[in-house]
Amino acid sequence: MAYIIEGNTGAWEVVVGLEVHAQVISRSKLFSGAATDFGAEPNTQVSFIDAAFPGMLPVINRVCVAQAVRTGLGLNARINVVSHFDRKNYFYPDLPSGYQISQYQHPIVGEGRIEIELADGSTRSIGVTRLHLEQDAGKSLHDQHPTKSYIDLNRAGVALMEIVSEPDIRSPEEAGAYLTKVRSILRYLGTCDGNMDEGSMRADVNVSVRKHGEPFRTRCEVKNVNSIRFVMQAVEVEAKRQVEVWESGGTVDQETRLFDSARGVTRSMRSKEDAHDYRYFPDPDLLPLVLDEAWVEALRQDLPELPDPKKARFVGEYGLTVYDAGVLVAEQATANFFEEVAKGRDVKTAANWVTGDLFAALNRMGRTIEQSPVSAANLGKLLDLMADNTINGRIAKDVFTAMVETGDDPAAIVEARGLRQVTDTGAIDAAVDAVLAANPDKVADYRAGKDKLFGFFVGQVMKAMAGKGNPALVNEVLKRKLS
Repeated sequence: MAYIIEGNTGAWEVVVGLEVHAQVISRSKLFSGAATDFGAEPNTQVSFIDAAFPGMLPVINRVCVAQAVRTGLGLNARINVVSHFDRKNYFYPDLPSGYQISQYQHPIVGEGRIEIELADGSTRSIGVTRLHLEQDAGKSLHDQHPTKSYIDLNRAGVALMEIVSEPDIRSPEEAGAYLTKVRSILRYLGTCDGNMDEGSMRADVNVSVRKHGEPFRTRCEVKNVNSIRFVMQAVEVEAKRQVEVWESGGTVDQETRLFDSARGVTRSMRSKEDAHDYRYFPDPDLLPLVLDEAWVEALRQDLPELPDPKKARFVGEYGLTVYDAGVLVAEQATANFFEEVAKGRDVKTAANWVTGDLFAALNRMGRTIEQSPVSAANLGKLLDLMADNTINGRIAKDVFTAMVETGDDPAAIVEARGLRQVTDTGAIDAAVDAVLAANPDKVADYRAGKDKLFGFFVGQVMKAMAGKGNPALVNEVLKRKLS
């Protein structure tokens, strides 16, 4: 459903397109052998090519090309077996050569489509216009000196994939869902780590508004937004700003803006350049990039199972709900963890423990599933202890808490703390007798027809047995004695 802004002159529709800049996972840069490690000391990963020394010639990195092709295949996009590199000319202090090697009219990847899932369970198909390879610029540091800006060229020349969507997105939620899905696909493929806080994935957000049935109006580009939440906020605040401009009788100028997350506003950065302003021309130092179709097909055959097919398999093979399957496949590590826990066990129980207790614990600790103190093997063992009646569900919660704190094997925790479930009917009989004897008025009320008191008796018996009574046996003995 479209996101509608109600203005003074009626309803306005939001139109959004995203340009995702994803840093390619590779050990060296797109056209040089310099390293790409994040967090290195400034200007320690810079080759003569990156620094634009005269006479230095770029040499294409085969791994980066393969990563771009694999990404295109993962986006259900057309792979162009012939593509060209161009020079995009502009001046900026962190761009030593005065141009960026990119792809313009002939990108390596053409049209594709991405299915997104929304909170209400609906899905939408968002078009991908293209994916092209380009080199990143360096980084200007404005907070190191009171009057000077410093330049760090470690990032200069790092391979980027720019993934450009069609203007098919119609709400902040859809923008967030699209970016989430792209990030998930890239991480499954191992072509980009998606760490937006480190700058290895960022988005330019193109926003315009229009009345229903109108052609597109002027768009503005909100530059370099570095979180999914900020992308959604940027769409909302920029769309509302444009509605106010149009309704006040003004005109929205095509420009590049920045999102100020602290103030929740966008600010003008510069007038938006068109392609002719960059004076694109074919890079004279690079031949056309020609791919062997058999090589492309080999990359296709080597792709991992991606989120959408994995989700369909989880629904069909395991009988999970579409929602649960979607949560579990969002990250490849989570899907792998779940499948190890579920192997040979009740699948729904495994899904509930992973998405419930485990996710809650990880959220509290601020950890990812890769950093989980509870291994998949140990969580599976906990489920086994419940399945064979060694412990009941109530005790399992306590054991899990101990596992989070210690990382220990659940069986060891059960034995060390004396948590084994009581299945001795004699002990249960004695506990039931004691509870009934202590509550004669409630026994009379129950027998007079107040059936809801049964839960009270169960709770009292379990409390008397420190939660270790077998629930089925407790229920059975209570029903017999109360009747």
